Amino acid sequence: MAFSVVLFQNPFHWITASIFILGIFLITIFIVAFTPKDKTSGKAATPWAYLKFCYACFFKPHTGDGSGSQQEALESFYKTQADVYDTTRTRLLRGREDMLALVAAQLKHRTEAGLISQRPVWVDIGGGTGHNVEQMGKFLSVPEFFHEVYVVDLSPSLCEIARKRFQRLGWENVKVICQDARAFRLHEHEREAYRRKELTQRKSNVRDLDENADAGGAELVTMSYALSMIPEFYPVIDSISSLLSPNGVIGVVDFYVQNRVDYQSRNYTGGMIDRHCMWLSRVFWRTWFEIDRVNLEPARRDYLEYRFGTVLSVNARNNFFGIKLPYYVWVGCSKDHGVSTTKLAEIDAAATESPYLNALDLQTGTTQTDIEIHSKAYESAIVNLQSSLPLPATWYQNHHWRIHFDETLAKHRRFNDSYIYAFTWEDDRADARILKVTSNDVILAITSAGDNILAFALEQPRRIHAVDLNPTQNHLLELKVAAFTALGYADVWKLFGEGRHAEFRSLLINKLSPHMSSLAFQYWLQNGPSVFSNGKSGGLYYSGCSGSALLLVSRLFSLLGLSAEVRALCSAQTLAEQREIWNRSIKPVLHNKILTWAIFSNEKWLWKALGVPPAQRNMIVSDYQKQCSEPIASDAEDGKPTTTGSGEKAKLGGGSSGHAIYEYVLNTFEPVATSTLLSTQNHYYLLTLLGHYTPTSHPTYLSPKSHVKLSKPNAFSGLRIHTDELGEVVARMRPGTLTIVVVMDSMDWFPREGKQARRQIRGLNRALKVGGRVMVRSAGLEPWYLEVFAEEGFACKRVACRVPGSCIDRVNMYASTWICTKEKDLAQENGRPNLRPREGSMGDLTIGAPAIDC
Repeated sequence: MAFSVVLFQNPFHWITASIFILGIFLITIFIVAFTPKDKTSGKAATPWAYLKFCYACFFKPHTGDGSGSQQEALESFYKTQADVYDTTRTRLLRGREDMLALVAAQLKHRTEAGLISQRPVWVDIGGGTGHNVEQMGKFLSVPEFFHEVYVVDLSPSLCEIARKRFQRLGWENVKVICQDARAFRLHEHEREAYRRKELTQRKSNVRDLDENADAGGAELVTMSYALSMIPEFYPVIDSISSLLSPNGVIGVVDFYVQNRVDYQSRNYTGGMIDRHCMWLSRVFWRTWFEIDRVNLEPARRDYLEYRFGTVLSVNARNNFFGIKLPYYVWVGCSKDHGVSTTKLAEIDAAATESPYLNALDLQTGTTQTDIEIHSKAYESAIVNLQSSLPLPATWYQNHHWRIHFDETLAKHRRFNDSYIYAFTWEDDRADARILKVTSNDVILAITSAGDNILAFALEQPRRIHAVDLNPTQNHLLELKVAAFTALGYADVWKLFGEGRHAEFRSLLINKLSPHMSSLAFQYWLQNGPSVFSNGKSGGLYYSGCSGSALLLVSRLFSLLGLSAEVRALCSAQTLAEQREIWNRSIKPVLHNKILTWAIFSNEKWLWKALGVPPAQRNMIVSDYQKQCSEPIASDAEDGKPTTTGSGEKAKLGGGSSGHAIYEYVLNTFEPVATSTLLSTQNHYYLLTLLGHYTPTSHPTYLSPKSHVKLSKPNAFSGLRIHTDELGEVVARMRPGTLTIVVVMDSMDWFPREGKQARRQIRGLNRALKVGGRVMVRSAGLEPWYLEVFAEEGFACKRVACRVPGSCIDRVNMYASTWICTKEKDLAQENGRPNLRPREGSMGDLTIGAPAIDC
């Protein structure tokens, strides 16, 4: 022992020992490298495979490097490890199956939509051992679905492995071509294409070396970790244009590193989530991969995005032995796919209700009021076309529900990539009763969680414009629309009824991806698996800011030992049973003074959890103070009214906004618990208490009958999703085209002193046709902005009012509901009109009069 200590005190001995150990390691690797593989299994054992991989990558000299030939360099690198290539790349080359699943989903959709009318041709550039083609069998039947598959690679050793693979599988329609990708020409291998090629050459000069647009072309071109290994990548990317058919799809997965400075001004990348790589990552990975002639400079991906249109784009990290290795998955199409003047005008018209759409859908001519109006998306498209750039990714989607927006703007970033509402807090049944939507209606409504948008879609109006400034609220609506388009009822129920789905990621990639914009797909690929997981997250309805409220409610009842009582309340089969549980257990909690102080008078709670902004809170407090200063019903034995203006209640109301909110909340919950049965009639509060819906209590859109309607091919053909302020969207609408506008309680959010409310109301007057209606819900009995509506050409009528002890609707969250009908077209008036509401035009409430008990 003492001898060992003395021995290793000398640094020379440490060096000698290190060299000895390294020598043993190298000898082991050399032995393994030249040990024949197990011929019975056809594969080397995993430990030996990785040792052989280490030898070939880090120790074996690349003898072909000196000749300058790319093929010799590749062969020198791959020949030793060809038989262990697939075994050792499973963990290193992540994203390959995701790419294959995404392009398979695109091909299936385009085939079903009639865009691809024959069995597709697939060219896998840099296909190596043919691993990708075999893996595609998980998503499509390669022998039956594809007419021909071409695996093109420059390494003879890898191509030999590929040939043996397909001989073993018996796939006769797969051909392995050992050739430089720059020189590969599809017509040389397709007989029919070759004959067409000959005819083309006889009739005219051939401008392109392939001219596959005339020969049919390939419906799928893929590159899996090959682009970064091709020195002359520009001609290879250019050649894809010749290979690809007009409706074809491109799929690429590869390593990358990039700085946000390179791409932040581009609107055609399909989204920037996680694209930026920190400086250390860029320098390290670029240097590390250059050892093996793998180049990670951003020019390769940039040129790919420049030459083609982006359909879907994903930026991810491979946690390879604890180190995050950046890679991307990209799905693209021809830059010219769908970029015709007619197509652009049609999509733009649908977003603005322009005369072009009128001529198509309404079969009416233009009028004198028609002016040239374009959406922001159309303007961005024109700018890109003038600069020879691809269009923004939304233009290349299979559906044009989502309107392009600039995700980098500060007004969109302020929501921290999170939705506020995971469910909509508006009674869709009351909306249907009040609005009576017809097939001729053009509706504009705030998206929120999208529940009411889907309820409107069930009525099949001519057009629905969903508007929300928060991109993630629209991502949630997109997810719901895609689910109804692609999934059966059982999966839709799991996603939005239970709020959980163990196979969410698989569903998103394999079935939902063809029906989503790139931004929404990126968002849900990053966040969806945790949101919808069966783990500790709690599911969809415990996510977002509204989920924080549900989570707090759940924990509060759990802390108080009332969880069993809450479940009993939600499963009660009669109102009498529900009332008994409410009065016994739940109601006393709301009367707790500590709860009132900690929650209902807490500004952060009001905004983040309940979504009550300061302006709306002030309306509630103002109404409360007015009621406290007037005669109200007394509990005295003589039954005579008594004034509480100088009493305790007035004192609390005048000095405590928290108590005003408390009274408002109590008046909200009490009638709900005593007059609506949660288990069958009121899914809003059932969800609040349970965190999920039940088969007997759920939104209208989640019924089996609704799924039949919403899953039809053209169910959402009239939907347009705008990510912008409501005023901005309305300003780009053709005047006099909207018939219904639903602003929820958003008008309550405007400060009384500002001009925002008047500006928005004027915009609504311009966009609505005469007789068009605006539905407004308010936390106030007498919202101050109704006077502005009246001054701007609207007649306002209260259609619902919350009476103490009863419900205004199943939510019972708002004090009043109003319909403001456009009577005057301000655009046709000379000068500014001085309009006052006619007598009785606002129901039984007069502007300027004191608040009355409804």
